[in-house]
Amino acid sequence: MPIPLETAANIPLFKGLDQETLTTVARLMSSRIYQSHDIVLRKGDSGEGLAFLLDGKLQVVDVTEDGREIGIHFISPGAYFGELAVIDGQPRSASVVSVKTSEVAFLPAAQARALIFNRPLIAERFLTHFAAIVRASSRQRTLLSIPNAFQRVFAQLQQFVRDTNEGRQVIEGLPKQHEIAIMVNTSRETVSRALHTLMKMNIVEKKGTVLIVHRPDQLRNAANVGLDDLPNANGAKKAQKEAKDEDSEKVA
Repeated sequence: MPIPLETAANIPLFKGLDQETLTTVARLMSSRIYQSHDIVLRKGDSGEGLAFLLDGKLQVVDVTEDGREIGIHFISPGAYFGELAVIDGQPRSASVVSVKTSEVAFLPAAQARALIFNRPLIAERFLTHFAAIVRASSRQRTLLSIPNAFQRVFAQLQQFVRDTNEGRQVIEGLPKQHEIAIMVNTSRETVSRALHTLMKMNIVEKKGTVLIVHRPDQLRNAANVGLDDLPNANGAKKAQKEAKDEDSEKVA
């Protein structure tokens, strides 16, 4: 069923469109609720529409040739996805799964292409969006090239850090350990040990789904060079070695 006009007007991509266009877009769009772990888009399917996350949280994932699942990035409310298949008509390049109960709206591909190609404002936003994707993909490739599993976890956490209005650094809505694991190509157990190591060293503190970063410089150093040069890191080296051994067994 069509989405309310107010919902369409609040989608960032459509900000600034005239009322007549917004009304048409809202009438053409439809929404659907997905439960946790539902597949929203499947790799290889046809790109029948441009998708928008209205509420919830999604993760873009892919599968390697040897069957390993790789998490690419998360999708937050207000964002759109599935644009590559809409633009070039090729099959979906990755899958999107629901991390928790989510509402997703879809705009048919033909109408999405018309907006992109005929509205300079929409085209500009698409180009900015693509630039952000390229930069994020480059960062993730660099992260995955880090040989040490603990350091990959630290680097991924560093990418999640945001500043608050109170001047603190936090990670809000901390992903589950298995979600982080597939993003950095390691095991959930390794992610758990890496997080507990940071907490034991008082670099971070976990409160519910929020990770408070007490020592941002040390987290940044751990992400860049590992734990060896950090103070009080002796107790963490054993866990780091166990993670390395575990990753070696995983590859073997």
